[in-house]
Amino acid sequence: MKLATLKNGTRDGRLAVVSTDLTRAVPASDIAGTLLEALEGWSVAEPRLRILAAELARGDCRGIVAFDPAQAMSPIPRCYQWLDGSMFANHGGLMERAFDNGIKNEYQRYPLVYQGASDDFIGPLDDVRLPSESDNMDFEGEVAVVVDEVPMGTSLLDAAGHIKLLMLVNDVSLRALANREMKTGFGWIQAKPSTAFSPVAVTPDELGAAWQDGRVQLSLQVQRNGEWFGHPHGGEMTFSFFRLIEHTAYSRTLRAGTILGSGTMSNAARTAGSACIAERRAIETLEQGGAKTPFMRFGERVRFEMLDAGGRSIFGAIDQRYVRS
Repeated sequence: MKLATLKNGTRDGRLAVVSTDLTRAVPASDIAGTLLEALEGWSVAEPRLRILAAELARGDCRGIVAFDPAQAMSPIPRCYQWLDGSMFANHGGLMERAFDNGIKNEYQRYPLVYQGASDDFIGPLDDVRLPSESDNMDFEGEVAVVVDEVPMGTSLLDAAGHIKLLMLVNDVSLRALANREMKTGFGWIQAKPSTAFSPVAVTPDELGAAWQDGRVQLSLQVQRNGEWFGHPHGGEMTFSFFRLIEHTAYSRTLRAGTILGSGTMSNAARTAGSACIAERRAIETLEQGGAKTPFMRFGERVRFEMLDAGGRSIFGAIDQRYVRS
């Protein structure tokens, strides 16, 4: 099942069910006003949403419209909590080796997670508005999961049942500000602007066999200005989403609608490219003695998309232009 939030002039939009081929949509307002509302009552809402999805597939329900990703907000336009991890040890290791800032992390032993801003997500085709090119604007391609309510102390073995949806992510970053904020020990604020998510969120069954061991076993297609930038595979995620949930719920309850990100997708093979500029610059620094790839300039675009085994888009594409605020 695929779900979207359509723009309607409000901050939270209108929930809709989207066809598997991403061509049609039908409002689900009679079931829940928003996706967050549906997640808070998922045991009741999900069966009704699946019935509507089946009716949409048959074409025998009212209100069917063409699905336009440009009219989609992030599936959850705002929520109570956005927790972004760094679950690909290859990425963390490269960054640490290339840009030593005096902070050492044990990427292979512990999940790294920060709490990002969750009150203002960006639509998947909306412009990314930022203050200055001098902040070294970057993108980060990721996968995220959305959970129902996760009780404190939930174990890795019980975590799977709490994952209700998956999305793609553009974790927008300002690299010139990151090191200073990391060194304070208080975490990121200025270096992490609002985040963007894919046009639709999908239930795990939409991935079929590609959803294994709490990881998405597919490649993320990354383009910058229409040119290939990378296609890292999700199977190299060091810690699974199950482990990430266990880690974050150790001392707190995760309320329904909490989003957890994988961190920048990254593979050991150089042929996989990268899902962010900073990682490519790290590789250039290690292999060529200096970074050459420039950070984003205003007017440039980034695109993320994930295809199934048949070449069909699963989440739709994040396709965004970076512009001056």
